[in-house]
Amino acid sequence: MSHIVHLSKDKKLQKILPAENPHVMVKRKNIHLHLCNSIMSQQLSTKVADVFQQRFLDLYGGKSPTAAQIVATPFETLRAIGLSNAKANYVLNVCNFFIAENITDAMLHKMSNEALIKYLTQIKGVGQWTVEMILMFTLGREDVFAVDDLGIQQAMCKIYKIDNTDKKAMKEKMLQISKKWSPYRTYACKYLWGWKDVTPPPPPPDKIGINSGGTEAQ
Repeated sequence: MSHIVHLSKDKKLQKILPAENPHVMVKRKNIHLHLCNSIMSQQLSTKVADVFQQRFLDLYGGKSPTAAQIVATPFETLRAIGLSNAKANYVLNVCNFFIAENITDAMLHKMSNEALIKYLTQIKGVGQWTVEMILMFTLGREDVFAVDDLGIQQAMCKIYKIDNTDKKAMKEKMLQISKKWSPYRTYACKYLWGWKDVTPPPPPPDKIGINSGGTEAQ
């Protein structure tokens, strides 16, 4: 696959590529729902996040709800599945925005990465990291680099021997390294997440986040 050939030019990254099956990008529907799920899953383990998402779908008979159906759901019903006040409000913010803007999946699939980040981060509760996850895992964009993701930070600091005590300098170094992965930076992130899942990270000097491969560094 072309992304493997390209990423293998980075000798340090090349060492971790054979550990996983080649990744394939997938484009998905119901973007509003994936955005809601991303919000609900933040700062949770994958197992706990799956439980929340199933509880959420159960509210709608196990089917994917429309933005209008979610907005029509009583606030206390959303709270009752275990969502915090903030997350419940953010989920409603997403759906109200999609309704007000008359957003369709086709519309978002046509937008550039930069335009989509600027557009969706207008929603209170949706940050750049959240939109980057949507770009990667829902829209199937191949060239996204999540510099603020804790898992990516930990993996790159270990592989490339980056000092993580100075967060600004760390991110600058990460961005510099990632440039040579373009136009396949999403694939690189996926391999880094996969490698980190089986490789214990070095203990950070302070708390910079919570989970890997699904959590924004704090």
